[in-house]
Amino acid sequence: MPEMPPFPKDHAELSVALEELGAQRLPGLLGIELLGLGDGSSAMRMEVAERHLASNGYLHAASVVALADTTAGYGCVANLPDGAIGFTTIELKSNHLATLLGGALLSHGSLAHGGRSTQVWDVVVSAEETEKRIALFRCTQMLLYPR
Repeated sequence: MPEMPPFPKDHAELSVALEELGAQRLPGLLGIELLGLGDGSSAMRMEVAERHLASNGYLHAASVVALADTTAGYGCVANLPDGAIGFTTIELKSNHLATLLGGALLSHGSLAHGGRSTQVWDVVVSAEETEKRIALFRCTQMLLYPR
């Protein structure tokens, strides 16, 4: 596992740290913006651009999954139990309900289960302008502890 500095407990400080960590990685490359972290919640935004589309010109499912999984992942980090140092996603599922060709996507994550060894997150991805649901997402994360 890559060496990671300990995550700040304060949600505002953690938001800054996650934005910096993600800037040159997939979240930054896709233009995913962190809107907020809370107790059992997280929210993100992604402006739809050409890079998010499949070869057929429609929104690529992987772009939506990346947004939803990042929303759940950042929410998980903000809600780690004492002693946990990180997580890894062990299962995810997405239901795609609609597409979006322009504008922005919003994602709102909520902690459905917060245990000592796993967390389960639900994320709703919607169109920012119309609030139309684009996808429903659920994932399970295994929490990691120092050896």
